[in-house]
Amino acid sequence: MSFIPRDSFAERLRQRIHTKALEIGFHNVGIAAIAPTPTDAEQSTQAALQEWLAQGFHSDMAWMNNPKRQDVRQLMPAARSIICLALNYYTPHSRPVGQQYAKISRYGWGRDYHRILHKKLKQFSLWLQAQGETQDRPRNEPIQTRYYADTGPIQDKFWAQQAGLGWVAKNGNVITRDYGSWVFLGEVLTTLNLSPDAPHTAHCGTCTRCLDACPTEAIRAPGVVDANRCIAYHTIENRDAELPGAIAARLNNWVAGCDICQDVCPWNQRFAQETDVDGFQPYPENIAPRLDDLANLTEAEWNRRFPASALRRIKPEMWRRNAQAAAAVAALHATPVQGDGGDGGNGGKGEMGEMGEEDAERGGRGHAERGCRRMG
Repeated sequence: MSFIPRDSFAERLRQRIHTKALEIGFHNVGIAAIAPTPTDAEQSTQAALQEWLAQGFHSDMAWMNNPKRQDVRQLMPAARSIICLALNYYTPHSRPVGQQYAKISRYGWGRDYHRILHKKLKQFSLWLQAQGETQDRPRNEPIQTRYYADTGPIQDKFWAQQAGLGWVAKNGNVITRDYGSWVFLGEVLTTLNLSPDAPHTAHCGTCTRCLDACPTEAIRAPGVVDANRCIAYHTIENRDAELPGAIAARLNNWVAGCDICQDVCPWNQRFAQETDVDGFQPYPENIAPRLDDLANLTEAEWNRRFPASALRRIKPEMWRRNAQAAAAVAALHATPVQGDGGDGGNGGKGEMGEMGEEDAERGGRGHAERGCRRMG
């Protein structure tokens, strides 16, 4: 990427960006360059997205076919760099065992992550724009920025890997070395030419635990998730009055998203760390909600239970549908599914063969809208 100037200003600003992002409260930060034309890596990802769309794996998520998702330059033509940021949301709470309990994905346990991320991204973007007033700025040009947090047509996971935050795993999530996949992603596009970080390499090795554990076989191939089969998609995005029979029969009490493919991941089991963001601590009723309560959820109760929550995307009638479907088949799933607590099961055919000594040492010290957007 020789088109990026490696001058002293760019390098000093890169270092300040890393420091400021951590100061604001992000847990990981990296920088990727936007080349004048799509790189080989971008073209490969664009082709994969087109194939995924052609197979109908996006189901009813028409927004995934937005042309801007194909080329980040359409979002901001003057952008030269993407600053990718991650926020750890993991809390160590365990779901209780019992067929009377519904299961909610960890991403929705606490305060709406969009609100938390946007506040931090805005603060960071304003700081970055102000750097145009520093004396060592080469040219007196305003610094432009635009930020996203799971809200725009940008391939956030691809760019996170390009920026060195982690790698796109076989379940379609980004896995980081320090926090596993329990992270929310945000991006800041900027007109600055910044020194990029090295892209991250993949470290799933021969492990297939996520593929083997998915009860609906939604992971059709490594990194390819079929929303039509995905519990997270159907419980969060599907607006139909009834769930497909094949999905309802395999809910295993999941009523809002699904964490199975993350719970079984060895990287999550070894490297998950409790977040220091108070807003991600669970609302009291989100860890152990009862199926019978959700099956009869009123709008008033919905407003009370889910204030400032990403789970408000699931409307009261959808909560009732999901909980009623889960309750109808709960007796058929008396044994907890792999990945629901404990060690997550050892059903995979492989291990993390590429795990090094440095990673093992870290382990000794210690995530739809989100669910159904793993593919893009």
